[in-house]
Amino acid sequence: MRHRALRLSLLLALYCLAAPSLALDESNQSDKTPEPEPSAQQAVPAEPSPDASALQESEQRSTGDQPEKPIPKAKSVELDKPVSESELVAPPATSEEPAPTAETAPPEKPVETPTIEQVAPVGRPLQLLGAEVPPATTTRLAWSPRQHFEGVYSATPVLVVNGVETGPTLCLFAAIHGDELNGIETVRRVMYNLDKETLKGAVIGVPIVNLQGFHRSSRYLTDRRDLNRHFPGDNRGSSASRIARSFFDEVVVHCNAIVDLHTGSFYRTNLPQLRGDLKDPKVVKLTKGFGSTVVLHSDGAKGTLRRAAVEAGIPTVTLEAGAPMVLDELSVSHSVKGIRTLLNQLGMMSKFSLWGDPEPVYYNSTWQRATTGGIIFSNVKLGSTVRKGDLLGTVTNPITNVRKEIRSQYNGRILGMAMNQVVQPGFAAYHIGIQAPEEQISAPQEVTAEAEPAPSDQETSASEKPQQDTATDVKQPAQSTESEPSVDPEELSEEDE
Repeated sequence: MRHRALRLSLLLALYCLAAPSLALDESNQSDKTPEPEPSAQQAVPAEPSPDASALQESEQRSTGDQPEKPIPKAKSVELDKPVSESELVAPPATSEEPAPTAETAPPEKPVETPTIEQVAPVGRPLQLLGAEVPPATTTRLAWSPRQHFEGVYSATPVLVVNGVETGPTLCLFAAIHGDELNGIETVRRVMYNLDKETLKGAVIGVPIVNLQGFHRSSRYLTDRRDLNRHFPGDNRGSSASRIARSFFDEVVVHCNAIVDLHTGSFYRTNLPQLRGDLKDPKVVKLTKGFGSTVVLHSDGAKGTLRRAAVEAGIPTVTLEAGAPMVLDELSVSHSVKGIRTLLNQLGMMSKFSLWGDPEPVYYNSTWQRATTGGIIFSNVKLGSTVRKGDLLGTVTNPITNVRKEIRSQYNGRILGMAMNQVVQPGFAAYHIGIQAPEEQISAPQEVTAEAEPAPSDQETSASEKPQQDTATDVKQPAQSTESEPSVDPEELSEEDE
């Protein structure tokens, strides 16, 4: 009896231990039962493949659903504030205003019709060098030629002042020859003193176009070419021609009028003077806007920026003042005063300067040359009026002590002259201007912001014919003139622009 009770107890204990295991096995078997397959109506849609998404985006772009990327707006800076060298490596940071999305778009406000007193003159943005310069903005951009021998070219600062009101765009270019410093200082003074809040139109200033030559204190580029003999340039030409083409396409074409600043060359100095094609009425308008400044008629040598720009329909004058490699305060002051007067005459600025008696216009000019080599000493000064037979200077051979005189062969005025130095035979020593009759000068024509088509060949020839007839009445000098075709173009670079 005792043994039977013991066996029942053991069986009961074993059953209690095995019961949980049996329940767990049944649970696992129930989990493994297969689920019924979904019907066609209940099928889950498949996610689109990456290729399909790309195709869809491509179709959206092709249909114009994607908005074009806006041109970045130039950041307004204070031009007269000194900047570090690191800030000049690249143009100032530009700001892009993102288009408002559906979530962030502000609620539209009811349009209010402004009264006459509330309507303010609105300028227009200027697109230049990949940036948009809004009205009432002063900024510093950068231009760099598309190609350079070393692969990297230092960016040239481009100063821009866009006024609050519409008007023409005047461009000021200096140091196309790297050793001409007066123009650099002139552009700096003009640009850093413009008021964007009162300016009408825009002023673009490039203080140093030929940065290669400026770094080397040289007139020429590193390949010893004169940049001002390769405009408008050629993208497949020489290095100088490619640089000229880049500057012309990216900067020059945005101008409505240009003042190209230069000095004398090869130790020569120039009386402050304007050079321009006086057969062009818009060029005449520019020359009359400079106040009392000597004006010399000149078509410009082939390849000069002035001639290329005029042929492209952009009125351009060259402002010559002083000598290379030195800063002349009188020349700089005269140039700054003349440009500010021009801004007033073009209706871009209300400030004006008082001038003395007007200077004459010279339609012809000639160079008096040294007949022998030696040391030249001048007896005349810049601006002196001379008559035929007057002593201009002497050239003395330091070895033989033989002295030769240079006497004027014409009545005129000294517009440029060599500084005392050692000269070679044939050296251009004195530039004499011959005053023009009034009938040889075209009537001035306004310079506006609207671009006008260039006249046809027939219109050009018809307008120039009477000018050619009157020009024959003026006695032509026997010596070489700067427009005489027999003169070597490379020699003209010593004497003109």
